[in-house]
Amino acid sequence: MARDATAMALPAVRAPGLGTRRVLIGLALAFVAIFLVLPLGVIFAEAFSLGVHAYLAALADPDVQSALWLTIGIALIAVPLNTIFGLAASWCLAHFRFPGRGALIALIELPLSISPVVAGLLLVLLFGRGGIFGAFLEAHGIRIIFAVPGMVLATIFVTFPFVARQIIPLAEAQGSEEEEAAITLGASGWQTFFRVSLPKLRWGLLYGILLCNARAIGEFGAVSVVSGQVPGQTNTLPLEIQALYDGYRVQAAFAASSLLACLAIVTLVLKAALEWHHRDEIRATRRMQAG
Repeated sequence: MARDATAMALPAVRAPGLGTRRVLIGLALAFVAIFLVLPLGVIFAEAFSLGVHAYLAALADPDVQSALWLTIGIALIAVPLNTIFGLAASWCLAHFRFPGRGALIALIELPLSISPVVAGLLLVLLFGRGGIFGAFLEAHGIRIIFAVPGMVLATIFVTFPFVARQIIPLAEAQGSEEEEAAITLGASGWQTFFRVSLPKLRWGLLYGILLCNARAIGEFGAVSVVSGQVPGQTNTLPLEIQALYDGYRVQAAFAASSLLACLAIVTLVLKAALEWHHRDEIRATRRMQAG
């Protein structure tokens, strides 16, 4: 009876009319077309503006090839390291309460509030020739700034929060009851992690990895400060695109930009394929979480 009285007291919620839905869908499609599809089309149109031969010649440039492989290599280092950290941080913050927990969460979010250029400058002040560790590194023949190690550090710093921010709220919402039950039944820590914790977090982990990878591939500000921008050596693909455009090689710049666009499209296709292959499992997980 109380439930019926409460239901009667609540105001009726009316679904939007057909016209309203069509307007909202049209606005959403128009926004996607103008801000996503149209710029992507412009990139490929300009890339092929001088023909397929010029497009392939631009991509075959040794500096573009070096920039492409350097970008992929840096992402292959930064993304796995941040994935490991994100999993460790989510496990720690979801299962334990300790002094300084809030400060740790704030530090994880810190790279999102700092300009990438400032982050690159911080690395220069730490590892540059006149930096805090500069004299030590120079005495031992270790070069970080204006070299690949500095670019890797800069990329790790700016992509630091992406995996952790996706997993930590999910791990906190799911609690630790299942892990405690597994340990009570005799499972070891690693068995509990791989068989209980990780399956619950894998979709959040996947989204975090995709975001981290996209940012690592497209990072410009921090990497430009620490790289030295040496063509063929320390130019990533975004830096090479800027160098080509500044050198009035517009078609070659758009050709290189199409490589970045293709990398993004491949990432989205992989994400969609994984979701389609595991669609039933994802729906079951969402229903369980909603219940």
